[in-house]
Amino acid sequence: MSSLCSPLFWRDPRMPHVELRVIHDAREICYAPHSHEHWSLGAVTAGRSTFQYGEATYSIRAGDLVLMNPHWVHACNPVSGEAWAYLMLYVDTPWLTELRFKAGLLSSPDWLDFTTAVVSEPRLYANYQHMAACLLSQQSTAEKQATLVNYLLEVMHALEPASDSETRRIPEGLQAVADYLNTHAGCDISLEQLCRFSGYSTGHLIRAFKQHYGLTPHAYLINRRVQLGQHELKQGKTIAAAALDAGFNDQPHFQRTFKRLVAATPNQYRQ
Repeated sequence: MSSLCSPLFWRDPRMPHVELRVIHDAREICYAPHSHEHWSLGAVTAGRSTFQYGEATYSIRAGDLVLMNPHWVHACNPVSGEAWAYLMLYVDTPWLTELRFKAGLLSSPDWLDFTTAVVSEPRLYANYQHMAACLLSQQSTAEKQATLVNYLLEVMHALEPASDSETRRIPEGLQAVADYLNTHAGCDISLEQLCRFSGYSTGHLIRAFKQHYGLTPHAYLINRRVQLGQHELKQGKTIAAAALDAGFNDQPHFQRTFKRLVAATPNQYRQ
């Protein structure tokens, strides 16, 4: 893969609450449906693509911003091989929640989803590019932090969070299953275990879980294991160690699954 096609991941240990992904040519980059623990904000910098988010599908193009709530299933893929490029900012959810709360944008220090999925606003788009350029530059950490916070607050003020009636309410039994998968993702977990744990029948659990989380319990577990793998790689673990810690039986399986969900190899992500 050429350097233009290869993803660039910007990270700084002095700013552990944020990560930036840069893609110059995404024609060959395809994502399987997946979700993140963090809040994500992307900018399409060239071309067009299709954005699947929850149960909706959007056609997005250069100049658009896309927003992804934590744990919402999504995928963004090219249109018939057309060239497109994007920037993607991943922000730690607890850190962003505190920022919103201290700015008076939340009534309590608890995360609240946004109803907006796509924003076409030239000023916010231009300021996104300025913020991203700052993170990628040689400017001081203090300057990068200030630019990031100022931009996020600008976006937060421009968006309307979901009301209580719009917030997705997860049945207690399904939430318990998700919590169990989150906590024990590195372990062997069978569907029969989850049924015994939750009291759901096999068919009911699969249907109900996918309805509320967008993924079957097994797909949710695999998605969570990839998230664990990402965390391990960011901590400097080898690919083999990350695969083992994340619950994969072998490194090749981890690499294939990682690339399918992250649209990058584990080695590219480590770099």
